[in-house]
Amino acid sequence: MSDFWRNWLTIWCIDVAVFGAVLMGGAFEATSGPVRLLFDVLDGPGDPVYDAHFRFSLALMGAVTFGWSGTFYAAFQAAHALEQRARPIWLLITASALGWYAVDSALSIATGFAMNAASNTVLLIGYLVPLFASGVLQSHAPSARTA
Repeated sequence: MSDFWRNWLTIWCIDVAVFGAVLMGGAFEATSGPVRLLFDVLDGPGDPVYDAHFRFSLALMGAVTFGWSGTFYAAFQAAHALEQRARPIWLLITASALGWYAVDSALSIATGFAMNAASNTVLLIGYLVPLFASGVLQSHAPSARTA
């Protein structure tokens, strides 16, 4: 995978971490502005009630999302180190991302937050583009400095 695509995936991980931080910010009134804006954009049914349970849920989802970004980054670094032998790792990472996408998007739609499924699609595409462009999912992936 070329440096361009490696950097793309690093930025993707940073974006996921920032989203996690936005969610964590909902834990407290003083830092909940960005998450309030997010819920305005998602335009789900009803108005959010920022009670203790909701704030706990936001904090927990934010922490998990923030950690998820680090897990992806670590997996990407491991796959990069394996170079041409990394295809099984890329396939596992991709299966995990597709599993998240299917469940999160289906539940978002089912609970009235279809816009979240749209943002999930953008996030998934942002992950898949470098994989397909670099060829790491092919059975004979190009060397680390090509594609």
